[in-house]
Amino acid sequence: MSLSQVKLTDPRSLRAYAHPLRMSLIGLLRREGPMTATQAAAELGEAVANCSFHLRQLAKYGLAERSPAGDGRERPWRATAQSTSWADDSPDPEMRAATDQLNAVILANYVRRAEEYLTRRGAEPTEWRMAAGFGDRVLHVTADELIELNDQIDALYARYDHRQTDPAARPAGARAVLAVELTFPVEAPRD
Repeated sequence: MSLSQVKLTDPRSLRAYAHPLRMSLIGLLRREGPMTATQAAAELGEAVANCSFHLRQLAKYGLAERSPAGDGRERPWRATAQSTSWADDSPDPEMRAATDQLNAVILANYVRRAEEYLTRRGAEPTEWRMAAGFGDRVLHVTADELIELNDQIDALYARYDHRQTDPAARPAGARAVLAVELTFPVEAPRD
């Protein structure tokens, strides 16, 4: 099963998504399901008005929408898809700049979340401390091989996609885990 996806195709939508609170809101809606701006604000420790504004901005760019459920006064919001994608290969300078801006916000978010984990790591059960970890390696591959490697990693993740949308499929003891994939050249090309 593949997760539903929304694709951002213009610089304006990329810049709109490149906001830490908006990314947190979408992540929250994807993990927890529909919720009101008030509920989201409580979860994220933000002001309700701030969350409400940013949810409306996310809706403007097709990333969030009002859920049909609710009392009419404060209807819940939901994510329109389980993932967001964009092209990193545009020849347009404005699109490349917006993509770089978005990628920088995402990287900062990954670092923040890893640092948050490290502050609470000591309180985690032993089995989770042993299972979690950081690692890296340098590979010597062609661009085509790197694409293939990333596709293989995505295929491994896809084995667990159904658990994202079907809580009943999660085995006892399952927890949400952030898996971050970073692959990039580390050396400048030689002339």
